[in-house]
Amino acid sequence: MYALVDANNFYVSCERVFRPSLLEQPVVVLSSNDGCCVARSNEAKTLGITMGEPWHHVQRRLPDAGVIAVSSNYTLYGDMSSRVMSIAAGLGPEQEIYSIDESFIDLDGVRGDLADRSHRLRERVFQWTGIPCGIGIGETKTLAKLANHIAKTSERKPGSYPTHLARVCNLAALSVSEREELFAATDLGEIWGIGRRIGAQLNEAGLRTVLDVVRMDPTVARGRWSVVLERTVRELQGQRCIAFEDSPASKKEIACTRSFGTPITELEGLSRAVSAFVARACEKLRRQASRAAQVLVFAHTSPFRKEDRQYSRSITVPLRRPTADTGLVTASAIQGLRSIFREGYNYAKAGVMLLELTDETQEQQELDLDGEPEDRSQLMATVDRLNDRYGKGVVSMASTGAKKKAEPAAWIPRADLRTPEYTTRWSDLPIARA
Repeated sequence: MYALVDANNFYVSCERVFRPSLLEQPVVVLSSNDGCCVARSNEAKTLGITMGEPWHHVQRRLPDAGVIAVSSNYTLYGDMSSRVMSIAAGLGPEQEIYSIDESFIDLDGVRGDLADRSHRLRERVFQWTGIPCGIGIGETKTLAKLANHIAKTSERKPGSYPTHLARVCNLAALSVSEREELFAATDLGEIWGIGRRIGAQLNEAGLRTVLDVVRMDPTVARGRWSVVLERTVRELQGQRCIAFEDSPASKKEIACTRSFGTPITELEGLSRAVSAFVARACEKLRRQASRAAQVLVFAHTSPFRKEDRQYSRSITVPLRRPTADTGLVTASAIQGLRSIFREGYNYAKAGVMLLELTDETQEQQELDLDGEPEDRSQLMATVDRLNDRYGKGVVSMASTGAKKKAEPAAWIPRADLRTPEYTTRWSDLPIARA
């Protein structure tokens, strides 16, 4: 048995914890450079604001709706996520953190009323963090995901599902007829793993609801569509096909990209941005105990600025040997950037991607004619510890220009509406007055 603990409108909920004035107001959280809506309160959803809708469209379409926008504050969201996940882990013996706001819990062997236990955990999460969440329970991950959708939708849209399923929905505790009634009332697009393209194809084949998919023959799903759809059908029928993992598998590629707050025209500015991106990517690389054999670098102008000359280039630079050393990767990335840089363009975005990742313990069978290079793994580990303890970027490569305080980093995305980092910075600590 699995449970999925999913925070409601997580980014918005984090903002509301420290700004109660945002409660019951239409609130949206904006993406990098304050461009698009990446999180919406229920009130904002009711106004018809869609995920990814450009903020300037919302302002033009709903000028008098009182929509409140805030810039993304990922430092705050990450810290609040850690707090929520640590409490959610108490629901069962094993936990798999699926995303910043979702966590699967393995309930095998847990006795008693699972719905009651989940209600009590949900109340604890809200009392200790202020973050509301929904919990779905099912025999498989796909059913737990579907149950979570029912739990959250029945709370947000009264009448859409039975009221006793609001906040916590345990599909395993329902009768066959009750489950089929829920499945028949749910569009197949709500099934985890069915995207728009496959959903449209299923609609063309006459399938409309979750119940239609549940009744499919898995072999037909595989033969006509794919093995992925077959797995989804089997999961909906109660057969476990998606394994539970205590920790997520290592990523096969690691990327760090950003849109710039203001256009960059000089190579030096781009080099600083790319150096900062490499540092972040290598930090993630070391965290999963991997090494990279190649680094891809790209830079391009904005396709939305029609008055600008357009330019877009990328290059993949092989590293001499797989490494997680920020200095070595930065040197190769800057070398690649110099080869693709062209003057006379307003660069709006750049990024790096670490490719061909291998486990750091993997033996390197390579003839080295120049002698063994200096092992700087301990140095990199020390840099990571210092940055974790004293703040991101306390120790950085000189090529990032981080110490040139007089020159603002133009490559940092615009975040004019960002709230304080309430939980991770002393100067931003909230003050409570009695």
